[in-house]
Amino acid sequence: MSILRWFWARPYLEDRNHICRAMRNLFTIRQAVRRVCSLLVWCCLAAAGESAWPAEPLPAIPDLPGDVLSYLDEPDGTKAEAVLQALLANPDVTIDWVSQAIQTGRTYRAMPVGTMAEEQIVVRERTYHYALSVPLTYQPGKGYGLVVCLHGAGFSGEAYLERWQNRLGDDYILVCPTYPSGAWFTRQAEDLVLAVIERVQAQYHVDPDRVFLTGMSNGGIGTWLIGMHHAQRFAGLAPMASGLDGVFMPFLANLRTTPVYIIHGAKDQVMPVELSRTISRELAVLGYPHIYREHEREHPMAGGHFFPREELPDLVTWFNAQHRNPLPTALTVVREASHFQSFGWVRIDVTDPIAAFADDLVSKRDELTRKKRYARLDASVTAPNRIDVEAGLVQRYTLFLNDQLVDVSKPVTVVTNNQVSFEGLVTPTVETLLRQARTRKDPLQLFTVQLPIQVSKPAP
Repeated sequence: MSILRWFWARPYLEDRNHICRAMRNLFTIRQAVRRVCSLLVWCCLAAAGESAWPAEPLPAIPDLPGDVLSYLDEPDGTKAEAVLQALLANPDVTIDWVSQAIQTGRTYRAMPVGTMAEEQIVVRERTYHYALSVPLTYQPGKGYGLVVCLHGAGFSGEAYLERWQNRLGDDYILVCPTYPSGAWFTRQAEDLVLAVIERVQAQYHVDPDRVFLTGMSNGGIGTWLIGMHHAQRFAGLAPMASGLDGVFMPFLANLRTTPVYIIHGAKDQVMPVELSRTISRELAVLGYPHIYREHEREHPMAGGHFFPREELPDLVTWFNAQHRNPLPTALTVVREASHFQSFGWVRIDVTDPIAAFADDLVSKRDELTRKKRYARLDASVTAPNRIDVEAGLVQRYTLFLNDQLVDVSKPVTVVTNNQVSFEGLVTPTVETLLRQARTRKDPLQLFTVQLPIQVSKPAP
């Protein structure tokens, strides 16, 4: 591992900020050196009797970090592809340079701070609102935690924002999207949450290892569903006064490296407390890190179905202690047929017939759903350059690798269901690095190798 990557892997944000400034200076110095060298060449030509200046203008020296970030951020797919092809044609565009550009080339400008209650975003051609709170002390050079709060039925993001913004302190940005009736169990709502996170991360300096998802009642259900399907994005989940339908329980396995803080009222008349007790028991059986808080308090209007302010200090303390591990050496992913996106460094690509959820994630109850017929991968780096995978109902999957997971200069062995499914050298490429970085939008999950694996059928 290079010294730069070793430093970047450290959890201290101040070290990262120093490195970011140093690397930006390095890019500037590099461009200046190239210009000076060009001038020296032409001076030598002049001394030899040649024209000091060519007939054609000197080619523009590319702004490598700027071009890389332009590719990552360009919303138009056609334009992004043109930028990508130009980058790939440039001999200066190496894996190391691109990695450095992604990790250290981005700067953040001053943005509005305080409360912004009526922000808008368009998702799938529909306009939604979200409320945003940014500390008055916000500094673009510092990485902040991001807390995403999902409201319950009958509330809005703005109303929920008021309940939270004075309780988190100056180290967090708070965002509360609004979705009609608090129906966070829909795919449209899932897309909204992910889009809002990406919007805030693009505008403000968010630490990608400090993103949290929380919600109350229907918002708690959304926290479970969205958090389980996209667990590798979050440092932690905090569902309150909520629960899960039985068909969703197998997806708890996705929380292998994502800690959970559960709060529920013992006297909840809306969401029975047994819902959270069942989930807590299942997480305990899995051996997954979680905290279960059951309170006895009642609200004059809501009874036991509420989030007591007395519980917040401990929850914020828990937030403060959590940092995502962006590259765990062991992952578990459970998928139904409508969620085949990457999950950390693995992706399920082709499966046997499995359940497929409807757009609202709850209405469809076909035979495959009732039987909880889902695809599953358990993948672990078990030894240097060896990856063991257990695959259920999976025909093909993809591993995304880098030199933090394996030594890409040496042969890699992949064993699937106790059979060797790949053994040999892998090929890191700039194209894989760039395409995956654009898809993931996560500077701490950079992959240079894309390795598809066909799962062999067991011998009859």
